[in-house]
Amino acid sequence: MEGLAALPPGDLWGRVGWYVEPLGVTKDLQPWPNGDGGAGRDPSAWAWEGAVEPPLRGRQAKPRQVGLTMVLDKGTPLQVLDGLLAVAAPYVDFWKLAFGTSALLAQEALAERVEVARRYGVEVYPGGTLLEVALFQGRLEAWIDRASAVGIRTVELSDGTISLSLEERCRILRRLRREGFTVVTEVGKKHPDDRPDPAVLLRTLRVDLNEGAAWVIVEGRESGHTVGIYRGDGSIDSDLLDALVEAAGGPERIIWEAPRKSQQEELLRRFGVNANLGNVEPPGILALEALRVGLRGDTFRPVVRDSERRA
Repeated sequence: MEGLAALPPGDLWGRVGWYVEPLGVTKDLQPWPNGDGGAGRDPSAWAWEGAVEPPLRGRQAKPRQVGLTMVLDKGTPLQVLDGLLAVAAPYVDFWKLAFGTSALLAQEALAERVEVARRYGVEVYPGGTLLEVALFQGRLEAWIDRASAVGIRTVELSDGTISLSLEERCRILRRLRREGFTVVTEVGKKHPDDRPDPAVLLRTLRVDLNEGAAWVIVEGRESGHTVGIYRGDGSIDSDLLDALVEAAGGPERIIWEAPRKSQQEELLRRFGVNANLGNVEPPGILALEALRVGLRGDTFRPVVRDSERRA
């Protein structure tokens, strides 16, 4: 299976693992020290450490620039957010508050979500649609002020519904960066009738990266069909995918919205365990991580078959 390699004997979890203090003591994550074989560690840190190793190797630990997982949150209560991250924070990098849902929260409640997630090493940011609404209403500066007030450090710039010229897009991107935000842009339209020509996607991606976007998201919505790289049946348009990777100079700075398991599996097959994947549902965080490292039959099976062929 291209991009996937079997893990030799060793303690991958010990080398790239994270230790999570019991909930209620501290929310901070601490990297495990290397090479101590687990001595002195909380025995609850990894349930199967020393007994089972992930079959696939090379998973990057946090903080990381590749292997990103972006969760799409459509209304998780604060207590659930806290509980999920207490278990799964090592596997999450960004927590996107979908669409404009963060506008429906009290300012204090939004700030609290940002703070709680950051304790776990996870950045919360509002969906690009919220900024699109602000731009449509001529309220960019007010949007910036409010984002700063609630502690948001990462923002998404998109034109999935509105229209922005490349010049306008660059001006806004530069303005956001001057304010100190990490800017993640998104290319693609949300409605199938508005689907842009591939050449427009490629040109926009190149310009965004040249202007300092940290990563570029390829639109996939929560449906995963008839948008971005996905055909009507949800399968991947390989020619478009390859063209986007070439335009970006590699896959490292592209985040693929991949809400379906079949899409996640295909992207992991193509790009390996450290593919950047987004629009993951909160309950699916551990399932995706298991898929990444071969702890799920879909990605474990090729390791077994490869071992059988070599025997």
